[in-house]
Amino acid sequence: MDKPFFLCLALSGLLIFSCQSKVENTQISINQVKVEGGLISGTTDSSGQVKIFKGVPFAAPPLGDLRWKAPQPVLHWKGIKTCVDNPPAPMQNPPVPFFAWSEEFLIPKEPISEDCLYLNIWTAAEKSDEKRPVMVWIYGGGFSSGGNTVPLYDGTDLAREGIVVVNLNYRVGMLGFFAHPELSAENPEQTSGNYGILDQIAALEWVKKNISQFGGDPDNVTIAGQSAGAFSVNALVVSPKAKGLFHKAIAQSGGMFNRGFGLASGLAGAEERGKLLLDTLGIPSLEALRKIPADSLLKFPGRYSLVVDGKVIQNARESFEKGTFSDVPLLTGWNADDRVANPSQMSMAEFKANAKKQFGGRAGEYLELFPAESPEQLAETQAMISTLFFGLQNYTWAKMQSEKGQKDAYMYFFSRIPPGEPNYGAFHSAEFSYALHTLRNWNRPFEPEDYELEKLMSSYWVNFVKTGNPNREGLPVWPVFAPEDPLVMDFGLEVRTRALPFWAQMKFMESLNR
Repeated sequence: MDKPFFLCLALSGLLIFSCQSKVENTQISINQVKVEGGLISGTTDSSGQVKIFKGVPFAAPPLGDLRWKAPQPVLHWKGIKTCVDNPPAPMQNPPVPFFAWSEEFLIPKEPISEDCLYLNIWTAAEKSDEKRPVMVWIYGGGFSSGGNTVPLYDGTDLAREGIVVVNLNYRVGMLGFFAHPELSAENPEQTSGNYGILDQIAALEWVKKNISQFGGDPDNVTIAGQSAGAFSVNALVVSPKAKGLFHKAIAQSGGMFNRGFGLASGLAGAEERGKLLLDTLGIPSLEALRKIPADSLLKFPGRYSLVVDGKVIQNARESFEKGTFSDVPLLTGWNADDRVANPSQMSMAEFKANAKKQFGGRAGEYLELFPAESPEQLAETQAMISTLFFGLQNYTWAKMQSEKGQKDAYMYFFSRIPPGEPNYGAFHSAEFSYALHTLRNWNRPFEPEDYELEKLMSSYWVNFVKTGNPNREGLPVWPVFAPEDPLVMDFGLEVRTRALPFWAQMKFMESLNR
């Protein structure tokens, strides 16, 4: 054999071996995955199909001097970090079931800690180069509670359908959204609050850098959330800092387009409340405040939420009007009984007097749309008003996306009343277990119709995560939202297209916010 031929053959064999090694190196092992910070190991579901990694750090623990600061880079560790147990939930009061929310909707009683910036990941990918679509779930809880270990947020079943599921943690309550003039002064951008949103952005940056190690596609990421999670999705859509970190959005019962929704404020007002709190409590400095144990902070009075500061979060309506928002496909909607508290007990006379005071010359128009001519009618109207607290946000969002953006919007209306007790109708949060395919973790006497609805809804959600369109062959057609003739997909005992419920009432309320 002459030397050139032998050399060519040898080089060919080396090339083949090199390619084979490269392919083999793309295998995802639960025993060792390299991520930012070091190596991690995980586990699998009972079938062995889905790989699960829990408690993966995406930022440094926000402790000590890092309290009330933007999340910092991950601290490196030695060896292989075992990521199989639930990470700590953000600092909050111990969970207690209330209203319609049984323990399946709540974080476990422990662990709960200020050290909480961790992700959970589910993937059924075999190799790291599969480029599976990614869904990042953001929990609700009014920005005062919640966490990524809620049983009904489990990502196993969605991962089996071909997407990579990531559940993030973010700081809540005072630790996540406290603003103060001194905090703003020490920040180069002269703003404070929104640490919980900055956590979410840091998690999305981590996903962009690391999710390919789990077979995910960093260029096909959907942010999804319910209640405060939906408000968070809206905040990310209008945040300059989140640009390019996601490509689709799912928002279930929440948004920040209309006045009076109570989950956001301006920076000046938030700073003023923070200063008043410290003055009232006699706390002399931020240094002293940072030394107070986290569980003691829970005893302080006050409610904390989004700060529309123009830096981290822009005004949603203005962002859409100016075209500065992230123009991505949108799937959004709300529930038939989407309220979080019982309606106020107002008499008919009080209701009408309040309408005149609030709407002046438009009070007559308001009372035609929101009638109160009998106690029964008043009760129905008050329930409708409570429900529209959420529905109006999502309707406005879909409308503005359709009018100001290039990407399509799809809207739903969830009307299925889960069987069993307590019966609060199609209550706030009732829908997401159907969409996330986690009814198996919810202790209710579900019927065959519920499991069929779960299968349909989760299929729509998965399709949207994959393509930006919930439709596929074999499913009832879900029409693109059109403001001039708004149709929604009604998820009830029957899944069907219907006219947007309460459209006349929504148009009236929206006219007040322009």
